[in-house]
Amino acid sequence: MTALDAWLVQCPLVAILRGVRPDEVIDVAEALFEAGFRIIEVPLNSPEPYASIALLSGRFGGRALVGAGTVTHVEQVERVQDAGGSVIVMPHADGAVVREAKSRGMLALPGFSTPTEAFAMLAAGADGLKLFPAEAHPPAVLKAMRAVLPKATAVLPVGSITPDNMEPYWHAGAGGFGLGSALYRPGARLDDVAGAARQFITRWRSITG
Repeated sequence: MTALDAWLVQCPLVAILRGVRPDEVIDVAEALFEAGFRIIEVPLNSPEPYASIALLSGRFGGRALVGAGTVTHVEQVERVQDAGGSVIVMPHADGAVVREAKSRGMLALPGFSTPTEAFAMLAAGADGLKLFPAEAHPPAVLKAMRAVLPKATAVLPVGSITPDNMEPYWHAGAGGFGLGSALYRPGARLDDVAGAARQFITRWRSITG
């Protein structure tokens, strides 16, 4: 079992907190953790993302996998690590960013849209793959890709994932999901975030038995 797999076994749902602010990130993350989430991503196009990552890593330590999303440049990897982040999530397929993350002992989840990109990212050392945007890749496409990708590769669809559309992706070979606006959006009430988190967890448990 890989380091990434160890987290996905606990809960294969990644909370993407795009737009979260440092003054609210702990309350939001506590609600997600209580619901069962164990992987939390702060996209770098959020307000003061490194401050939020530092707060999360300080609060959760080894209890949750904390890192950054929308990492697009090699230079950002060091800043994420300095803030305490352990995972680098990318919207694109950039081997240089993957290699930088791996050289620092971090997990790397690059985005991909084609088998060519997928194999290139695996060759660069990626721990898993982010199928993005999922809207452009229905379950049948994922199933076809899974037929050629290494069996152990974790593929996580990201983009417009809801509790209602997870099941066909799961049966097509998804190893987890990245959850964005259906879970959290800027300005959302904490009770609404907690309710959405519980709904996702309940649905995932019903799918996996």
